[in-house]
Amino acid sequence: MSEGESGAAISPPSDTFRRDLMALLPQLRAFARGLCGRPEQADDLVQETVMRAWTAQGSFTPGTSMKAWTFTILRNHFLNDLRKNRRQTQLEPGVAEATLVDRATQEEGLHMQDLQRALAQLPEERREALLLVGAGGFSYEEAASICGVPIGTMKSRVARGRGQLHQILEPSAHD
Repeated sequence: MSEGESGAAISPPSDTFRRDLMALLPQLRAFARGLCGRPEQADDLVQETVMRAWTAQGSFTPGTSMKAWTFTILRNHFLNDLRKNRRQTQLEPGVAEATLVDRATQEEGLHMQDLQRALAQLPEERREALLLVGAGGFSYEEAASICGVPIGTMKSRVARGRGQLHQILEPSAHD
């Protein structure tokens, strides 16, 4: 027996536990790859799972399903990583440099104000149609259903609204 960090005696792992854990590696890898989709991340996940199972082997009840126990460890670790890394993203090579460059944004606010003023000049039904289809991302069918009009009417409102919006925003193109 060896001593752990707390000074308590830790019994060596049984050969059965080691053999059963090693036999599950291919299934753990397949499950991990299915969860994360990236082989290198899946291998890291399996390695962490095996380490956690190894250190927690005292909590494993012999005679129960080691497969279910280790898959639970893997899944919980994966979900914890997802929660922890929710705000982190992986950058492609070269993207970081492009991200560090800040482009001028002064004109964007002015363009948005121009667009808002132009939208306010449109008739209500055309503005509503453009906002649903253009900004809201609804299909013509969904927008027509929301407004309670036939799909042809919705398509017409969007087309006419876009044309009128273009005339308001680019008056020199139509002079």
